[in-house]
Amino acid sequence: MQENEKKKKKKNKIKHKDPTNPHFKPTSDVKGIRFGGQFVVKSFTVRRSSPLELLRLLAISPSHQSRSNGLPFPSTTMYLPTNFTILAHHAWHTLTLGLGTKKSKVALFVFETETMKAAVDRIWPVMIPLGDVNKKLIRGLSGCEMARFKFRKGCLTFYIYAVRRLGASAFPSADDLREVLESVVALKDFLDHTAMLALPSQKSITFQSAASMAK
Repeated sequence: MQENEKKKKKKNKIKHKDPTNPHFKPTSDVKGIRFGGQFVVKSFTVRRSSPLELLRLLAISPSHQSRSNGLPFPSTTMYLPTNFTILAHHAWHTLTLGLGTKKSKVALFVFETETMKAAVDRIWPVMIPLGDVNKKLIRGLSGCEMARFKFRKGCLTFYIYAVRRLGASAFPSADDLREVLESVVALKDFLDHTAMLALPSQKSITFQSAASMAK
């Protein structure tokens, strides 16, 4: 009975996160990434992902193609934990005898247009400490407003932001936002995010270059 009630509450909570009518706030007022008492996590870094990594993390078929230019979710930018961050989380958890969190964070930004995404990508860093995301990415995007969505999926917490010009009356990328949200909701909990080391641009702990393997 308790499990059924929890599932109902979760479904009701998701219904309030309606991508067709997100609640936008100026970037100065929107909630950022939360760290609780785990201040050391602020120094851990995240990196901008590739479009295919976005599909893989959200368990979306690679055949997904945009109607515009063939790229998946052309208006979306995602920041993933770096190799260092994944390993640092496990080291911190061990050093603190289980008190340090092993949970990491993923930040997705769905912009109102591809043009806005391209302009922002030019000024946003490719890699950034988590502690700087709120100040440099969210608060630093003046003249815009955002709608925030948050989902906990096991050891990964997804922070999703819809971004548009301040005072805009619509959100042209609502379809992309809806698909991203539905995909995250459908994900099973991540029990161990070291599996992310296998993503295309990540190097696993046992990575060897082709040259060294040939010797």
